Amino acid sequence: MRVIAGKFRSRPLQSLRGMDIRPTSDRLRETLFDVLTAGNPDALAGSVWVDLFAGTGAVGIEALSRGAGMV
Repeated sequence: MRVIAGKFRSRPLQSLRGMDIRPTSDRLRETLFDVLTAGNPDALAGSVWVDLFAGTGAVGIEALSRGAGMV
């Protein structure tokens, strides 16, 4: 797993060993953020996210990397 885009682009994300979690795939996260920013690249700037039940926190970290104000 890695951060797809933004200021933390290409940094690896590690998950805890022995935990029964299934992290959100890179492809799904990329599609999610492409849909959210379609037509408005600054849509995430300063936004607030709640990453409930975040196993690895990949979605929240991706949001921060792309300009979210708080997760």
